[in-house]
Amino acid sequence: MNLNGSIRAMPLKPVSTVSAREKPPILRAAAPDKAPRSLPAAAPTFPFSAIVGQDEMRRALLIAAVDPSVGGVLVFGDRGTGKSTAIRGLAALLPPMAAVVGCPYACDPGRPAEHCHHCREQAVLPAESVPVPVVDLPLGATEDRVVGALDLERALTRGEKAFEPGLLARANRGFLYIDEVNLLEDHLVDLLLDVAASGVNTVEREGLSIRHPARFVLVGSGNPEEGELRPQLLDRFGLAVEVTTPTDLPTRIDVVRRRDAYERDPAAFCAGYAKADRAIRKALTAARARLPGLSVPDATLEAAARLCLALGTDGLRGELTLMRTARALAAYEGAETVDLDHLARIAPSALRHRLRRNPLDESGSTARVARAVEDLLAP
Repeated sequence: MNLNGSIRAMPLKPVSTVSAREKPPILRAAAPDKAPRSLPAAAPTFPFSAIVGQDEMRRALLIAAVDPSVGGVLVFGDRGTGKSTAIRGLAALLPPMAAVVGCPYACDPGRPAEHCHHCREQAVLPAESVPVPVVDLPLGATEDRVVGALDLERALTRGEKAFEPGLLARANRGFLYIDEVNLLEDHLVDLLLDVAASGVNTVEREGLSIRHPARFVLVGSGNPEEGELRPQLLDRFGLAVEVTTPTDLPTRIDVVRRRDAYERDPAAFCAGYAKADRAIRKALTAARARLPGLSVPDATLEAAARLCLALGTDGLRGELTLMRTARALAAYEGAETVDLDHLARIAPSALRHRLRRNPLDESGSTARVARAVEDLLAP
């Protein structure tokens, strides 16, 4: 534009076009003038063996690590009682597992019946040792982020319909952890119920039809003051643990002292408990090897059935959970057989969330299970 207000015509530059066969341009962030500084290494996880008290919670998590068929662990209790710390500490000491190289679902080379469609099409399946996945499912996650969706980048750049695996795919053969599980949205609860029952995730959307293995140990934590859990999802947890704030002075002091030492120097603190964590990892490996050969005597099965009958539990999932958890506990402790003591110690965790509410009994479910154990399983 000139000073007198007239407009001068500017020459137009030719606009470049992209043919249908060419890839459209991809916008990328401009490279910085200097290379970015490397991020500091993350602090090591608080050691599982350094957790003070909460014996029932630690035992339930170890049982689920020995036998994933137990069905998961629900940890309910007060805030600041070490729920998340224990779960993440367990993840750090799990023994590695064998997986097919390059498989997005970490299929087990020794179980061809559970392989995904990628592994079934391969003639040779090279294996590698990988850490057991422990995946966090945030409360605000979308459905596509959980189950998987169309890979938009490949669809736009290559014109291909490809599946982008979600959190359920990453958690296959591992642990799926949900903090504040009682606040999870209903549509995500419905998804978890379907997958937990079948062990397979089915995705039908945007012209995709995908089925892949999704077998994981479901671990949830929450505060009962913030809401109850849906009965359908509650029944899917094999074990339910109640944690409370320590009331004795020495325990509280020990918790504060250890946490302060960890925050001051995480590396030195974890090094002090490395030997204890290695012992737990070794015990888990031995328990998994011992578990298939450990049988449950008929007397123990009969005692489990009598206990569930006396408590009025719905269905037979209580007996199955009691049998599996008692056997896993015996395997972890190196016992040669499953006896009534194993059954009595695990009964509260396996049955407290399966009882019907009795309006004539003001005592909680834990007290009811304890009374039944004393009446039926006491020597």
